[in-house]
Amino acid sequence: MTALSVLDLSPIVEGSDESQSLANSLDLARHAERLGYKRFWLAEHHNMPGIASAATAVVIAHVAGGTRTIRVGAGGIMLPNHSPLVIAEQFGTLAALHPGRIDLGLGRAPGTDMGTARALRRNLDAGADNFPQDVIELMGYFQPAEPGQRVHAVPGEGQKVPVWILGSSLYGAQLAAMLGLPYAFASHFAPAELDHALDIYRSRFQPSEQLDKPYVMLGLNVFAAPTDAEARLLFTSLQQAFVNLRTGRPGKLPPPVEGYESSLDPMAKSMLGQALSCAVVGSPDTVRQGIDAFVRRTGADELMVTAQMFDHAARVRSFEILADAHKSVSQAA
Repeated sequence: MTALSVLDLSPIVEGSDESQSLANSLDLARHAERLGYKRFWLAEHHNMPGIASAATAVVIAHVAGGTRTIRVGAGGIMLPNHSPLVIAEQFGTLAALHPGRIDLGLGRAPGTDMGTARALRRNLDAGADNFPQDVIELMGYFQPAEPGQRVHAVPGEGQKVPVWILGSSLYGAQLAAMLGLPYAFASHFAPAELDHALDIYRSRFQPSEQLDKPYVMLGLNVFAAPTDAEARLLFTSLQQAFVNLRTGRPGKLPPPVEGYESSLDPMAKSMLGQALSCAVVGSPDTVRQGIDAFVRRTGADELMVTAQMFDHAARVRSFEILADAHKSVSQAA
């Protein structure tokens, strides 16, 4: 049975603030736990007026401390922004506080614009190109100490925090396969290389201590509501946010707008059609059919579902509808 998980960017909506967004994230995580979702992941983005999860490890601590059983993690930490030792210490601390519940997804992109990346790293020369070596170094800090080892992650050493590789291109698929790690593909906003990346990952996978066979998690936008029309209206918030971001006008998540898509020019419509092609938007029946078709096409082991909705109550309801739809699909299968 394909597992269901949640990816949250802790959206900051127009007319609200970061405190409310972070409170909403915890509330959503508690609902997800009650509904049987497997994981609740948060994403690292910087200099984004509409995203409150920039200090990702801190928000993970907030969510994990307010829940009891659901796995909580990063989807992901943008490793070029950090030293491997610092991340090992952060996630070693999280694992010590919440044993058996912490995941660490690692990405190669900066999660921001290049000016902000410079402010984060100061030196871009050793950034993304060192990603494979940084991943291996980071994983080493979670292992028991070697004789003569001088640098230790405390907490972290011996924790064996599960590490995932995130990606939206073929690079991450190759690295995850080579290292024998689970692979999460960002199909919810960059689906162009999805099929090719899955083929590479599965065909080249080498078993490791962490994983004996390929395991794929795929990002999927799901906007569920009692009717197709209501779901499509809720979806316009994400559509507006994408158009704003791609045209250099990032901001807080806007409220839904009736007829938004019909007001767009052909270029914007095409961009949205490509970027958000991995989306299931509609009533319970539409969602049931949509997730079933997506899983059948991709063979996903797990779906990482995201829903950037303006209204928090509608977002909670969407995940409730999805949980019911997923149960129906599983029973039918």
